[in-house]
Amino acid sequence: MRSGRRMAAALVALAWALAAVAVAAAQKYNAIFNFGDSITDTGNLCTSGRPSQITFTQPPYGETYFGTPTCRCCDGRVIPDFLCSKFGLPFLPPSKSTTADFKEGANMAITGATAMDAPFFRSLGLSDKIWNNGPISFQLEWFQQVASAVCGGGQAQQADCKSYLANSLFVFGEFGGNDYNAMLFGNYSADQASTYTPQVVAAVASGVEKLVAMGATDIVVPGVLPIGCFPIYLTFYGTSSSADYDSLGCLRKFNDLSTNHNNQLQAQISGLQAKYKSARIMYADFYSAVYDMVKNPGSYGFSTAFQTCCGSGGGKYNYQNSARCGMPGASACSNPAAHLSWDGIHLTEAAYKQITDGWLNGPYCHPAILHS
Repeated sequence: MRSGRRMAAALVALAWALAAVAVAAAQKYNAIFNFGDSITDTGNLCTSGRPSQITFTQPPYGETYFGTPTCRCCDGRVIPDFLCSKFGLPFLPPSKSTTADFKEGANMAITGATAMDAPFFRSLGLSDKIWNNGPISFQLEWFQQVASAVCGGGQAQQADCKSYLANSLFVFGEFGGNDYNAMLFGNYSADQASTYTPQVVAAVASGVEKLVAMGATDIVVPGVLPIGCFPIYLTFYGTSSSADYDSLGCLRKFNDLSTNHNNQLQAQISGLQAKYKSARIMYADFYSAVYDMVKNPGSYGFSTAFQTCCGSGGGKYNYQNSARCGMPGASACSNPAAHLSWDGIHLTEAAYKQITDGWLNGPYCHPAILHS
């Protein structure tokens, strides 16, 4: 009897797997266009002429997949890479590349990107915390340049371009993480930072509307991550009070900031979904995906959720700002795939693969990217 049940369960699992493959085969995109920050940058910062002293241009970045640093803030591939592989497209070239062919997509993401423009941070006295200028407004301009290069500028070409973009996948974000970083590292409290969340979220929603106006129909809009679970925050803002931590060991007030942002973003997305019935605007739940990895690391093959793989900080989290991954003396753990955190700030390739799967098939994208 038990073996019969096991066989039935195996057949059901196989049927689901085959259905997912069939859906992916049927769902074809011309191109993928990605926007965001260091979580998904595949080279824009480096094509911008940034100096080679930037840590993630040094080994052991890139060691897991590419065998060499590629300007990705990771040991290997990041989410856009996995999405491209899923849909049979080449890895996205950075939009600032002067030699790339963007016909099958481009990546506007750049490390340090914010949702808000420079005047916003000037008004808060935080200009010195914004070391790179690649906000949403700039990335939309970069995308328009890419679209013009791919589609041409005539009236007939514009109609073709709308059709082309309607059959492309857009990933817009996450945005907001660096806006809050600027405030938090500029001595704003998490509560103070959250008072600016409506403006940050409105900037994201406005960007989505601009893409829809240009012809985008399938748009994934990720929320922000549970920053209170990240080694950099746990190291900088750790306290001796157990009340400051949740049951998993994450800092409550920083996760509350992320949750507040995500709740407001989901409300905006619901409004956009109602307004643009012909578009598929999808909320990608970064927070829940990562939080479940912290809660159940073993389910994902991780031996640790909190300890950084690459660095030389030692201690509980292996993070020290003056001994970050890529700096002299820092080194990587022997098995990055057993870690959630790569460098204390960004995740490992293994984590990004799991997150991408959760966006493609559910449960961490609403609706899931793959649809029947």
